[in-house]
Amino acid sequence: MSFYINQRRLRANEHIRDLASEVTLHVKEFIQPIFIDETLSKRSGSPTMTNVFSETIESALRQTELDLKAGVSKFLFFPVPKDRFDTTFSFDFAVRCIETLKENFGNDIWIATDLCLCSYTSHGHCGVLNRNQDKVLNNETVQILAQYALLLAEAGADCIAPSDMMDSRVRAIREKLNENNLSDVAIMSYSAKFASNFYGPFRDVCKSSPAKDLKITNRKTYQMDFRNGGDAITSSLRDLKEGADILMVKPALPYLDILTKLRQQTTAPIAVYHVSGEYAAIELLAKNNLIDADLGHLEIWTAFKRAGASAIISYKAREAMRVIG
Repeated sequence: MSFYINQRRLRANEHIRDLASEVTLHVKEFIQPIFIDETLSKRSGSPTMTNVFSETIESALRQTELDLKAGVSKFLFFPVPKDRFDTTFSFDFAVRCIETLKENFGNDIWIATDLCLCSYTSHGHCGVLNRNQDKVLNNETVQILAQYALLLAEAGADCIAPSDMMDSRVRAIREKLNENNLSDVAIMSYSAKFASNFYGPFRDVCKSSPAKDLKITNRKTYQMDFRNGGDAITSSLRDLKEGADILMVKPALPYLDILTKLRQQTTAPIAVYHVSGEYAAIELLAKNNLIDADLGHLEIWTAFKRAGASAIISYKAREAMRVIG
């Protein structure tokens, strides 16, 4: 008597589907972005992202309490300062935010702080411009970022997350932290960050769009060309050698091939950032009754994990425990 392969037996009911599942999601793998805006006197909702808010320090404390109850303890913090600069920067607001969160929650939360200058500069670029304002200066920017990283770490940040895409910034940050007895502070590098079309809603919240009256009106000279996957692998492996503890692929969904290739070359943790445009697209479909929002996010999160992600940065992280079930 011969037997034939019948895969449908493994799909017959939810119990056997659970047993046969290759991917299991858990809320502990999620990181919740949090925006704190110095210009606000009260919490403000994003006009383009459902259930995404710009917080005051006080409202961020209340939201963090709720997030902890929802099982979320890991955060990616984005400061939105009121003042803009060109060469000399003040990072007092970001430092105050970290100090306040840590004073209130201590080790109950893990805070990775985004490290970039785009929300600080008058022109919206991720670094210092040259005199002609047609080029971002790599080395000068890296020096500022390393000092900024030190201030954040001294304030209590658990992790520094450089998103600027300057060359050698991971090495400079790692050296600065180690020199100041802060070697336990992790670095989560935006190691594969592409010049993507999916960042629009985020830039509205962070007020970080590049100015249109400059000779350099986009970030293609320092963020990655989405046609060049090899660049992402090379840059990620370089950052790992320079001292990064966690790598990141951003955006996530259009770059699952990069995630899979990177996973094949390292056992290091890899985070994916399900960015604002990707998130907003699902929410817009749901608003028009074209998809169930929870199931849409769940399917995409599962794809991230299946492709090799260790952690998922999602604007819906605070709902992950409910959605996963």
